[in-house]
Amino acid sequence: MTGKNARHNAFLRLVSGNGATFGAESRYSLPPSKEMVIGRDPSCQVVLDAMTYRMVSRRHAVVRPLSLSPDSKFSWVLCDLNSANGTYLNGQRLYECQELHPGDRISLGADGPQYVFEYEYTSITPATTVNQVVPLPSATNYHGHTQLKQPDYVSFTQLFPIISTGKDLTRKAYLIPGILTVIFVVLMFATVGRPQANQVIVATYIAFAAYYFVYQLCGKQKPWWVLMAAAISTTLILLSPLLDLFIFFFRGILPGSLPTPQESITFTELLVRMFFGAGMMEELLKALPILGAFAIGRISSSPWRERIGVWEPLDGILLGTASAVGFTLLETLGQYVPDITQNVTQQVGIGAAGQLAGLQLLIPRILGSVAGHMAYSGYLGYFIGLAVLKPSRSWQILSIGYLSASALHALWNATGSINALLLVVVGVLSYAFLMAAILKARALSPTRSQNFATRFLGPK
Repeated sequence: MTGKNARHNAFLRLVSGNGATFGAESRYSLPPSKEMVIGRDPSCQVVLDAMTYRMVSRRHAVVRPLSLSPDSKFSWVLCDLNSANGTYLNGQRLYECQELHPGDRISLGADGPQYVFEYEYTSITPATTVNQVVPLPSATNYHGHTQLKQPDYVSFTQLFPIISTGKDLTRKAYLIPGILTVIFVVLMFATVGRPQANQVIVATYIAFAAYYFVYQLCGKQKPWWVLMAAAISTTLILLSPLLDLFIFFFRGILPGSLPTPQESITFTELLVRMFFGAGMMEELLKALPILGAFAIGRISSSPWRERIGVWEPLDGILLGTASAVGFTLLETLGQYVPDITQNVTQQVGIGAAGQLAGLQLLIPRILGSVAGHMAYSGYLGYFIGLAVLKPSRSWQILSIGYLSASALHALWNATGSINALLLVVVGVLSYAFLMAAILKARALSPTRSQNFATRFLGPK
């Protein structure tokens, strides 16, 4: 019964957020005689905790009643009050007021608290009357949806947005990368005239930017000090006697000796040598920090085991690419840049020309690490994490990952001395392998619901 012998009751039920488990306290009745403002301001009808819901504005949204027909059938509309993070209705951002229907889901901000609009009719006696609400003058109907003109006022937090969004700056607004960029720029200016120090600063910043790109694609939180430890560990391994042992085994015992400039060999022989002497040797070396993190995680207790350890492919990719950053920085700054600087200086006789040539080599080598060392190591890291998820097939998984990452590495090294176009093809292929591994790792992740790279996509 929906005529004069029925009372129209509407509710907002909190379904996500810290208050969603409070039972009756999370259900708010919507009276047909007044509007309900939702926000952090104590004067609102639905008040949210200011410390818990910082993404919610002081006056975020309002639910207004309307009487749209002579028989007193009530309707409610939702309006955003120029909130900082927006109001979403059924996943779509609300820019104008819109009529609510039973089951509609209201979200305050993209990842803020959510409410469900509920509606019911209750039979009443003929003696009971229902107060009719006069429609607001600005109410219009557009494609079947009631819409209201938004109030034209500016809130205090809109004029000073940092007051209400300060907590979200580090989480959503890339504040940390911005701060680091400013610091590196100041350091670059401070090291003008000192080429070696300047090259270290420039290379470190480019490597950080390249790694941050991969980190954002992975979408899993991993403590920065764990990732930094992986990069430093690889650097220390390269400076230790362990490198000599690797060189002796892969380039002395196995057929991985690198050709000299005077030696003439076929492409096939070059590829084989690069497979053993560069691919297998360097990829195993860069995988050591991943295996170390896995071992430490196994013997640690929570929450350290989850933070440090390798429990899924995303962990392996993040640690593998971080390890590759350390490898690339040391190889570039400790070998390639000094060599090219010295050679050009000797040929031209001008030290500045050698320094310029070194800088010109540094930039593409570090940027190219996304399609180079980071691609191979991240790809192998994916297989290490996959072996952890599927321990019964771990040896098969690790064998395929190790051999394929080594093959990509060898192919890059071998084609680099033949044709620049082939080098582009191999680089694109390596990058595609890494991106495919990241996408598959996100799909396999046991913590997919918490992944900041996929959360906006919703459930599949």
